Amino acid sequence: MPALSPTFGKLAGRALITAGPALAQPHLHSFERRGLSVNHTQGVTLGVLGAYIVIIAILWNVPYIRWVLWPFKMLVIAFHEFGHAITACCTGGRVESISLDPHEGGVTHMRGGKQFITLPAGYLGSSLIGALLTFCGFNIVASKVASIVLGVCFLLTLWWARKDWLTIVTILLAVGLLVACWFIQHAEALRFVVLFIGVMSSLYSVWDICDDLILRKVNSSDASVFAKRYGGSSQCWGVIWSIVSLVLMICGIIAALAAFPQDWDQQQKDSQDFIPTVRLLMRV
Repeated sequence: MPALSPTFGKLAGRALITAGPALAQPHLHSFERRGLSVNHTQGVTLGVLGAYIVIIAILWNVPYIRWVLWPFKMLVIAFHEFGHAITACCTGGRVESISLDPHEGGVTHMRGGKQFITLPAGYLGSSLIGALLTFCGFNIVASKVASIVLGVCFLLTLWWARKDWLTIVTILLAVGLLVACWFIQHAEALRFVVLFIGVMSSLYSVWDICDDLILRKVNSSDASVFAKRYGGSSQCWGVIWSIVSLVLMICGIIAALAAFPQDWDQQQKDSQDFIPTVRLLMRV
């Protein structure tokens, strides 16, 4: 906890300095005057984000090469199933088991709950998590916090995932990648890994729904079950959920542009005050 104070104190100080004139003169319509600009650092991040969208879309559909995404896909599938499980518990249901398989996807067995909420919660839950990770991917300190949560989630997937050596090795390698990135330029590389996972999780619903309902016409998806129970077509519900996912991702990007205007140098300075890897290494 003591390490949190300097960083957040500095950020709060800069926020007060920036907001001070606007608070003193509200008639100037500060939102209108300032607008939402993109600096060089943010522009580079947006460029990387766009490249991720293209790269993941290609890897998702190319045979054999798609296994590069295996550990990240396992995590995103886990987010999807967590969405089902959490909403089931919140609506009076009970989760009996969760299973993850990179070949067949995930399955959450539950009893009770409001299926009108639990069925779309898988895609929308992973999209919300993806939007938050995308938001964190614009800042090093935020990425450090996100990476700790991601590391725990990666390890939790081993509990539900099929216990074969390849799954275990790939997930542990992914955790190792997160840890290694902490020691590269005060975790500057870490935020690009967090951004990658965020983009993949945000667009998982788009790619998966397209894969299931349009390309392969699978009839056992969440969208098809929802359509049978509540009307409409599976394609229609799939498109609606995909649009919501895209909107959440865009909101995450806009929020990040507004919240993290710091350049590379400032982000690295802030990162040195939040669990500094060099000092931590020396203490160990």
